[in-house]
Amino acid sequence: MGIWDRLKQELIDIVEFLDDSNNTLCFRFERFQNEIKHGAKLVVREGQTAVFINEGQIADVFPPGTYTLETRNLPILATLKGWKYGFESPFKAEVYFVSTRLFTDLKWGTMNPVMVRDPEFGPVRLRAFGSYAMRVKDAGTFIRNVVGTDNRFTTEELTNQIRNVIVSHFGDGLGQAKIPMLDLAGNFRTLGGKIAQAMQPEFDKLGVDLSTLLIENISLPPEVEQALDKRSSMSVIGDVNQYAKFQAADALRDAAKNPGAAGMVVGMGVGQVFAGTMGQTAQGAAGAAPPPLAAFFVAINGQQQGPFDAGMLSNMAKGGQLTRESLVWKQGMAAWVKAGEVGELAPVFTQTPPPIPGGPPPLPR
Repeated sequence: MGIWDRLKQELIDIVEFLDDSNNTLCFRFERFQNEIKHGAKLVVREGQTAVFINEGQIADVFPPGTYTLETRNLPILATLKGWKYGFESPFKAEVYFVSTRLFTDLKWGTMNPVMVRDPEFGPVRLRAFGSYAMRVKDAGTFIRNVVGTDNRFTTEELTNQIRNVIVSHFGDGLGQAKIPMLDLAGNFRTLGGKIAQAMQPEFDKLGVDLSTLLIENISLPPEVEQALDKRSSMSVIGDVNQYAKFQAADALRDAAKNPGAAGMVVGMGVGQVFAGTMGQTAQGAAGAAPPPLAAFFVAINGQQQGPFDAGMLSNMAKGGQLTRESLVWKQGMAAWVKAGEVGELAPVFTQTPPPIPGGPPPLPR
């Protein structure tokens, strides 16, 4: 640095910091050899605090305002330097500007699931994420315990530590709250407030105030979510027997709309098909019948017809529209196969009565 540069530094008598970033927590004011001119102006803006440090010791702290740096405005620094009768020459001191504004929308989240015991589902693993807002409330403590000698300290250097503290207390708070898993969504604000209150003593040691802690989501492992979805679906269905009857009636309606199956439905009678289906549903409800068959498609006169449920297939077998040689297919099968080769359809053919003695020969199967 040249002579003129040094001279300019001494002539400049305004100590201030204009922050054009959105993440600076602390900034050390740079002066050549830390020399500050006697009578210089100190400008501390709203959202800032200026801290004077002399030989590693925190001296005077200035809130927002404009100050003339002289003995009466620097009582602690004057005492440390032994200025009994004032001073006129430049003095050496480090000046740190600490941002005390509110920093918002800082993110946190659990890197690993938190294991908790739910009163209804037992042990479950939960993940959570959200945001928080914080501010520096004690500039001296913040510089002493966090900043140290860093000339520029940003939020990124502190957020990892804060996130770890939040996650640690989140697990404790969630376990102590004993809120059922299905009721967590309605208690995000309450839970976040309790966790923030429990963490504040640790933030006091850093000189930081955790103003807000928001829980945006608490999620379950995918397999648990799928199981809950199935459980919800069953709850919506309600009475399984009534739902099975509704499906049977719905299948009859679809078959009636199918031109190829309409003649078959008319031939055997809608009432007979519905009665057979209802009988099978009632028998299944009593626990005597085997599990219901899946819906099958049947090839009739070279055309795909269906799908048909167990009751309809049974009536088709009785009426001769379905034989062991008929080609059938259902979802999950690779190709069409003969009905006699499908084990699930064996009860359909065993229910067909034997031929009447002395009567006409049975229809070919």
